[in-house]
Amino acid sequence: MRTARVLTLASAGLLIALGVPVAQGAMSRPAAPPDPPAALARYYDQRPAWHRCGSGEEYPASYRCATVTVPLDYARPTGPTLRLKISRLNTSAPGKRHGVLLTNSGGPGHRGLDDPLSMKETLTKKVRERYDLIGLDPRGLGASSPLRCGLTEGEASSDERPYRAATFAEDTARARRIAAKCVAREGARLPYINTRNTARDLDVVRGVLGERKISYVGWSYGTQIGAVYTQLFPGRSDRMVLDSAVDPNRFGRHSDLVMAAGSEAAFRDWSRLTARRDGTYHLGDTPAEVRAAFWKQVARADRTPVLYNGSDVDHQGWALTGADIRAWLRVEFFNTPSDAARHLVELRRSAGTRPQPESAGGRADAATDNIVSLHWAVTCGDNSASWPRDPDRYRRDAVRDRVRYPLYGDFAANITPCAFWPRGAEAATRVDNRVGALVVQNQWDSQTPLSEGLAMRRALHGARLLKVDGGRGHAVYGFPGAPACVTAMVDTYLTEGRLPTRDTTCRA
Repeated sequence: MRTARVLTLASAGLLIALGVPVAQGAMSRPAAPPDPPAALARYYDQRPAWHRCGSGEEYPASYRCATVTVPLDYARPTGPTLRLKISRLNTSAPGKRHGVLLTNSGGPGHRGLDDPLSMKETLTKKVRERYDLIGLDPRGLGASSPLRCGLTEGEASSDERPYRAATFAEDTARARRIAAKCVAREGARLPYINTRNTARDLDVVRGVLGERKISYVGWSYGTQIGAVYTQLFPGRSDRMVLDSAVDPNRFGRHSDLVMAAGSEAAFRDWSRLTARRDGTYHLGDTPAEVRAAFWKQVARADRTPVLYNGSDVDHQGWALTGADIRAWLRVEFFNTPSDAARHLVELRRSAGTRPQPESAGGRADAATDNIVSLHWAVTCGDNSASWPRDPDRYRRDAVRDRVRYPLYGDFAANITPCAFWPRGAEAATRVDNRVGALVVQNQWDSQTPLSEGLAMRRALHGARLLKVDGGRGHAVYGFPGAPACVTAMVDTYLTEGRLPTRDTTCRA
């Protein structure tokens, strides 16, 4: 493992100009945007060569792409660099233009280069007319100096692994092997592939575009990028929408653990809703009976995997263990309770089969390797202090949380490559400011529970929270089924700059 280089700069003023947090305990108010330090001027002063992004109907001639250079380490501006691919779709109504709108749809590991094309279809006309839409593959991802650890298909497969005493040594070895591969192949870049530097990259893009400020919409992990940007560059933050938020000051292991607690509440709510429809599903007419029916199927599949041949196309023909059922239906308890009930009925009718041994397979394809490698680099490196280094700590936590949160606790607490990841180049950024923002949160969100949105609201004292009471699913604004009240309020903020006067709740 590499020892993370300690950042030391003589001038606190330069630290602030670089976007490096100083005295983060105090709340910062938006101030007049400072000029970038002279050491970074060559990055901010770039004049990129715009060109057509592609050919054919998928890529209209008005959709333009360019490459921007940024430093790998902002504390060493003359050191190694990275190349970021950005895109642009200008407003069709220049007279109504307010500025630029950047987005990030989460992950870590979701590309954003083609976001302007998707936003053109999902944003309302009045929002599109106000902004040039800007896309970006974040550093280390896609077309932006991609990070690749050389993982196998097995190593790049799902990180949802339940704790079992018999397989914990194997899970530990797998986690250690993934981290070792990344260090061996990408060790020089790993400490600098993080949210703080991605936020700094956004500010370089702002400068390159000639804008004083940026507006931003982030979903899921994208809310972390937006929140960190408000902390590092409060005077450059314009209209910030943070949808399905994470807790910006506990991103790391907490982000996994909180999913288990949220899942138990969703499971209880699902059992209540399903018990009301016992005439349809015959799973029980009380919540307790419905939950018992679920656990009966889990226990059955743990004894003999169930060959699923029901209506869910993604799982047809799968030999599902009890752990597979827990991980699969957990999300549907939040998003689509009726589907979860229907699939459980179908599982009861499915036949058992022999277990299928896990295969490591061959080498993962380049795109998958990149996405998974980037995911671990950011997840593990952003707040590396939040990840215990003792494997036995994960074992104890998984045993404990399987009792506290039976549905998903052992998944969330089990060991990951983060236990063996090198320390990041900087401490995590603490978000605590008065920059205005609109935080949007469904009541029932499977990936970032409501408690995370509340934590984001607490960190951003100038923000307002828009809670969707009864809202289900991960990501709200701009997605199918978004309540009209959400679309109207976010649109008003993006087009007119007006936040609600207080935190607001609307019905799904």
